[in-house]
Amino acid sequence: MADKEKKESVEKEDDVNAMQKLSGFIQRNRAAFLIFLILVVAALAVLIAATSVLSSRNAQAIRQVEALSQRYETLRFDIADASKDADVQTLLNDLDAFASAHKGFVSARARSIAASLYSDKKNWVEAEKAWSNAAGAAQGTYLEPVAMYNQAIALEERNDTQTAIDLFIKAAAFTGFPGASRAQFNIGRLQEGVDKDAAIEAYRSLLSKWPNDEVWTSLAQSRIIALGLK
Repeated sequence: MADKEKKESVEKEDDVNAMQKLSGFIQRNRAAFLIFLILVVAALAVLIAATSVLSSRNAQAIRQVEALSQRYETLRFDIADASKDADVQTLLNDLDAFASAHKGFVSARARSIAASLYSDKKNWVEAEKAWSNAAGAAQGTYLEPVAMYNQAIALEERNDTQTAIDLFIKAAAFTGFPGASRAQFNIGRLQEGVDKDAAIEAYRSLLSKWPNDEVWTSLAQSRIIALGLK
């Protein structure tokens, strides 16, 4: 019986360690994960917006902002190349002009592209501002929680932990937001450095609200166990 209990204890510890390693990988690569989230959800938002457009003016604006997005896609992989700095700045200027001349989803889309550029350059001050502007312009669209989520990431990079937590809370509250469970996990992750009990509560909330999310609920469960052992 003792050997069996010892074996189960070792297996449990191994599971926790594996989850901790995965959690650490996500922490170290959070900026890369956010780019994936940007692209997936923004593409969905574009599709929804495009199918609901009734006027030719709005259709033209969507075509224009997607042309700007294509320019971004062309530049993003060479963002660290100094020879591309002029092209990046020209695109940022064009995005700002377009966003200022439009409202709603297309304006938010342009500001999110600018924010992505700043994030790629690890200019977290400007990225945070751009994501904040995108969230403001995106009110009522699928892009709003995406912008909030990424603004929180930029704030975390600037070590503004509490404001980042507040924004993750807002993003996680959006019904239908694909990144809601991830946002909730980030609340717990950031709370670990502030208040262990609050972190555990955040992880338990994830288990309660998203019981079928295998990735983030599993990670949350592992963190609850790990924190309980401390």
